[in-house]
Amino acid sequence: MLPRLIADLIWPALFLEQRLFSFWPIVLGLVVEFFFVRHLTNLSLWRCLLADVTMNAVSALLGAVFIPLAGIAWEIFPGLILSQVFHLGTFNPGTWAATFLFSVLVSAVLESLVLYYGFKQQPFRRIFWWMCAANSCSVGLAFVSLFAYPSQH
Repeated sequence: MLPRLIADLIWPALFLEQRLFSFWPIVLGLVVEFFFVRHLTNLSLWRCLLADVTMNAVSALLGAVFIPLAGIAWEIFPGLILSQVFHLGTFNPGTWAATFLFSVLVSAVLESLVLYYGFKQQPFRRIFWWMCAANSCSVGLAFVSLFAYPSQH
């Protein structure tokens, strides 16, 4: 009974997750973040490329778990309260905005950690905020695709 119940649960982060793994957000993320890595680090051209691919691979693998978990955490705590107070459903503008925000933050944290620990780049805080800016492009593209082409699978 429980697996069937869980299989029927959906929330905005699950919809976004599918689009984050589509072609254009991945390509845009790699290109944009390459230029950020090139500007922010002292790595050679080839090491920047390696860092870009590595941090995006880590972000994709771990983000596939952490972004939906952040979404369900949102739904359980602030989302549930907002829903009751304002009589909103799960797919409301506040939840979509929160989904965008935590998707950017999760990706930026993971990618910044790869640059910090894997490629010995500092300072972490500066890299993190720039990775937030870079990730807002690819997450933004995934969001646009959700609303522009809602029925794509």
